[in-house]
Amino acid sequence: MTKIDTSSPESVPPTPSHTVGPFYGYALPFPGGGDIAPVGHPDTITVQGYVYDGEGRPLPDAFVELWGPDPDGRVPAVDGSIRRDPSTGGYLGRNGVEFTGWGRVQTDANGHWYARTLRPGARGRSAPYLSVCVFARGLLVHLFTRIYLPQDTAAHATDPLLAGLDPARRDTLIATDDALGTYRFDIRLQGEGETVFLEFQ
Repeated sequence: MTKIDTSSPESVPPTPSHTVGPFYGYALPFPGGGDIAPVGHPDTITVQGYVYDGEGRPLPDAFVELWGPDPDGRVPAVDGSIRRDPSTGGYLGRNGVEFTGWGRVQTDANGHWYARTLRPGARGRSAPYLSVCVFARGLLVHLFTRIYLPQDTAAHATDPLLAGLDPARRDTLIATDDALGTYRFDIRLQGEGETVFLEFQ
């Protein structure tokens, strides 16, 4: 047994640092978390991509949360994204009809995530976008960013956030067309091509 002299601060070893996770497999994910759009809605889009660390490796245990307005730019005020049975507490899932605008997905073993939501409408002076929050190992605080859709180029030119960014950095916030109604948006936490992250004060 090693004895530590605590009579002087210099002799006490530092406490190890801690970061967020990985502990996401319990309670936080829920079935259908990425199925935000009501089934059969004509404005449904799919957004998918990967979460990469600073060395370009995909993260298999990150979380991506999405918020977005409906196609008319209205922010939903609907309860029930994670409905539970009042008597058993069991998970009931979304009702499949109302659009809540919010979803949470965990990356898979390859660092991939996807969500089905409605195409966001414009609000105020901003181009249409989805708000994103990222939780991942190594982060002390979660990160916020946005996903803009590529076909809104005219609105991108006057968006207050995009207009203030260098063009190369601006591109990290704009998804790419993957297929009809599907967009790709990779999230890079550090390094080359790092996604622009927002700080709210």
